[in-house]
Amino acid sequence: MEKLPVTTRGFEAMHVEVKNLKTVERPLVIKAIAEAREHGDLSENAEYSAAREKQSFIEGRIQELEDKIARADVIDVSLLSGKAIKFGATVKLFDEDADEEVTYQIVGDVEADIRLGRLSILAPISRALIGKTEGDTVEVTTPKGKKTYEILSVAFKA
Repeated sequence: MEKLPVTTRGFEAMHVEVKNLKTVERPLVIKAIAEAREHGDLSENAEYSAAREKQSFIEGRIQELEDKIARADVIDVSLLSGKAIKFGATVKLFDEDADEEVTYQIVGDVEADIRLGRLSILAPISRALIGKTEGDTVEVTTPKGKKTYEILSVAFKA
């Protein structure tokens, strides 16, 4: 069973989502299925079909999250330190091609969200940054071509 690295914040977020699915979403969809059954013929009942499809999604998501929680290797980023980039690091970079600064935190795949500045440890940029330190320059091959970044700072904060 492969362990999944995840920050404390990401681990807590998975627990919150499972709790919401079990205590809010699941009861709502069960109620919707019961109400749709009262309308009669289930073979031509779009409300029933939609509710069953939503129930299937909810149950699948609960199973997926519970599996990830069971395999989680929770890493408290606030306890980490050092100059080299590793899991949990918040890295400020200068994108030489776009002439702008960007900031990313390197997190587990399950909590990655580029819009929030959270890069998966498996992303090409993350893999290129691991082990590097402030002042280093890295070249990364991305789906949009090669990009060059200068590492401006490395910090570990939760």
